[in-house]
Amino acid sequence: MPPVLPPPRALVSAYLDRNPAERDVLAGLLTALDALGDPADLSALPGHVTCGAVVVDRHRRVLHLRHPASGGLPRHPGGRVEAADAGLPATALRAVAEEAGIPASFLVLTSEFADGPIDIGVRDTAPDPLSGEPARRHYDVRFVFLLADDAPAPALREEAADAVWLPFEEVPSPSLRRKLVASGPDGAVVPTNASAIVHDGRGRYLLHLRDADKPWIWEPGCWALMGGGREPQDRDPYDTVVRELVEEAGLVVAGLEPYAVEHVVSTLGTRVPIQLFTGRWNGDPARLRLTEGVMLAWVRPEQFPHMTMLESTRELLERHAAEHPAPAGAFADEDAASPAAPPGTVPNVVGVHLYLERGGQVLLGLRHPDSAYAGGSWHVLAGHCEAEAATACLVREAYEEAGLVIDPADVDLVHTVHMRERPSALPRVQLFFRARRWEGVPELREPDKCVAWQWWDAKDLPEPTVPYARAALDGIRAGRAYTELGWPRPPSPGRRP
Repeated sequence: MPPVLPPPRALVSAYLDRNPAERDVLAGLLTALDALGDPADLSALPGHVTCGAVVVDRHRRVLHLRHPASGGLPRHPGGRVEAADAGLPATALRAVAEEAGIPASFLVLTSEFADGPIDIGVRDTAPDPLSGEPARRHYDVRFVFLLADDAPAPALREEAADAVWLPFEEVPSPSLRRKLVASGPDGAVVPTNASAIVHDGRGRYLLHLRDADKPWIWEPGCWALMGGGREPQDRDPYDTVVRELVEEAGLVVAGLEPYAVEHVVSTLGTRVPIQLFTGRWNGDPARLRLTEGVMLAWVRPEQFPHMTMLESTRELLERHAAEHPAPAGAFADEDAASPAAPPGTVPNVVGVHLYLERGGQVLLGLRHPDSAYAGGSWHVLAGHCEAEAATACLVREAYEEAGLVIDPADVDLVHTVHMRERPSALPRVQLFFRARRWEGVPELREPDKCVAWQWWDAKDLPEPTVPYARAALDGIRAGRAYTELGWPRPPSPGRRP
């Protein structure tokens, strides 16, 4: 199935949003595009619209070809749109392959321009009395591509005399030269996408089943890793993968580390470098808030060959599994019934709490009046542990509730409250962690639970404050590590109860 790309009108509109000073000179192009009956019907484009490929190597040089028909003047590869082209960028890629012998799989889109044009050249042509062609304005929509280091040398067609690589400052087109010099790519191919290999340390991998009825997305209907493309607010691939995990599934994986840079081929045929990260998580996928795709599931390596996934994804996961084999007997008890709790014991619910202090003030959140717990009261940022480590839960809750980024290595356990709210309730172990460092400013990420974040003097807490949180904060100030609430007083040694 061919890739689904933005129609020409959308590409030109996005270009003008970046270059508003060119609206007047491109008014005729917009008029021609608006006249198309079907905005995606490329065969209906007027003959005076062409597409060019600006191929940049790592030395900041642009590929130009010399054609005898043009007097030997250098020009970048390009040509008219054909009906079979999937979009304007596809026309430019076809021109590079046909004129210079460089396949699209050796070309990489830039993070700044992606599949949008870097420049639209405009020139007026004189009337041709021989053909009867009238004077008209010619538009050349130019797309920029980075050349991979392992790309073959240009293999020119017979009508091209030779290939030359021109520095940005020597590019013949004034408008293209100006844009390349001002914001052109440096030629280095760097990952603009990031994905995460999430595993549980016992040989299982968290995989994402993507929608099958959306042909315009990457890997439709396949099991895949979570991740995506870089957005303007991302400083680096790490920011990209953290954001994508949260956006796709509300998932925060502590301790993500770079694993490798892999290359895949996009639906457009270009090469896509992906920065891969690895991290451990051992929660329940069914409890994640999936916003994209069909489902998330734990998968063992022996299941990979029977699943619909790209061969490159399968090979990557198999390589990681070979490097990180599952411990012996890791799945022996998966299908067995859970062992019974020791006689006389009951489960204890584990809660985690974030103690943030800044200049003698602590961060508290005002619970929503309709909240199921402590509505209208002030409370520290908190959450319940799922099937995860307490510090992993803390990191996840801090990001989900307030947008704060915390490294588990930067937290210390400073207080524990063992409590029972009423005799019929399950006991609770409330862990309070102090974060020595964090990134971000508290945001209202879950307004149905918290309506405000505020810093309060630790010596003058607001009313009402959740009682056990107040007790813990008082204990932290006093240097105590432990508090009990709601339990009957134990008898003294040697005395009857």
